[in-house]
Amino acid sequence: MKLKRYCYAGLASLMLLGAFSGCGSGNVSDNSKEESTRDAENIEGDSDDGGFDENSKETKKKTAEIEKYIDNLYYFDIDDEKREESYYDGIMNGLDDRYSVYYTKEEYDKMMEDDSGSFEGIGATVSKSLEDGTIYIVKPLEDSPAEKSGLLPGDVILRVDDMELTTDMELDYVVQHIRGEKGTDVEIEVYREGEPDFLTFTVTRDTIETKTVAYEMLDNDIGYIQVEQFIENTPSLFKDAVDDLQSQGAKAIVFDFRSNPGGLVKAAVEMLDYLIEDDALADGAETKGLLLQTKDKDGNVLENYKCEDGHSVDLPMALIIDNNSASSSEIFAGAFQDYNLGKVVGMTSYGKGIVQSVIKLSDGSAIKLTIAQYFRPSGEVVHEVGIEPDIEEELDDDLKKKITIEHDEDNQLQKAIETLD
Repeated sequence: MKLKRYCYAGLASLMLLGAFSGCGSGNVSDNSKEESTRDAENIEGDSDDGGFDENSKETKKKTAEIEKYIDNLYYFDIDDEKREESYYDGIMNGLDDRYSVYYTKEEYDKMMEDDSGSFEGIGATVSKSLEDGTIYIVKPLEDSPAEKSGLLPGDVILRVDDMELTTDMELDYVVQHIRGEKGTDVEIEVYREGEPDFLTFTVTRDTIETKTVAYEMLDNDIGYIQVEQFIENTPSLFKDAVDDLQSQGAKAIVFDFRSNPGGLVKAAVEMLDYLIEDDALADGAETKGLLLQTKDKDGNVLENYKCEDGHSVDLPMALIIDNNSASSSEIFAGAFQDYNLGKVVGMTSYGKGIVQSVIKLSDGSAIKLTIAQYFRPSGEVVHEVGIEPDIEEELDDDLKKKITIEHDEDNQLQKAIETLD
């Protein structure tokens, strides 16, 4: 079913990533950002568990039969490269896991570029609704091509150039079509609530510098740190922000993770480690300093992430999250609650509590594969549950379409400030 025939009322706020970067702005990706990236490994053992066998005589016979009909009867010209790639896409699609996908060499290279802190795209975070499959703009970055073109939070993407979106399309696939070289144009058609007709925007792509951390001192010596996503440079920027605010005399800090789609697990863990004492014990935890635990499909513990840097912050704190806070944002929020660092304010988060590993294949392409589930220090799961705030506070309706919200009108921020001791 084409999105243009879809009912748009009551769209759920879910997320993936932005205009196409592994996690956010301008390029496009999703909140399923990988825990790690590694080269293909030699996997020993028999994979035949009695289920599907791609090497069976029956499978090979059926494949050959289909290929024969295509080769002899198919009317249109065939793109052999696209045809080959579709086989690999099909293998991953057969897992029925929206977070496990295949990347061509070009797609993989772009994704690695995104983690470096810059990319070429339109500069917007996008997400996919788990409720109805629609893909929508979460937030254009300030001064980005997306913002300058007039795209707004909540715009539902219907078409990218000549490609009409359907509800079964993968977010990564759509993101790849939105991304592109600096100076090139992409035409995006959207549905916007309250508008009688669909709207079309021509956006000129540009180089987007990923500013993952922004901070400032608010009134009453309250520090404010906003984290947009988790990439390689985020922890160092986060620590610098915490240190600088304390040197300016901050008596409390509010962290803002709203619309943060997540990113690298190691980044979230390193940032938590900077706030929490190494020998602290979280509510419900048996191990001191435990920040995160991951387990494989058999329940085996893959890794216990623990405090180890010897640094902590002794200030009143609060954290703001929303429905679009996902993945590594939820890792941070879960430990923030379990260690009683302060109140979590806002709306229940996205609920993505599984870990992906991006595995580079021998020809330079890659797969992103779900390999584990993660657990909060308390042992609670996050996947399909999310982090429930200590204080629920929904953003005022008249602010939801704004890209920039003034602090004095931001009811969620003001509620978080109220919780500080």
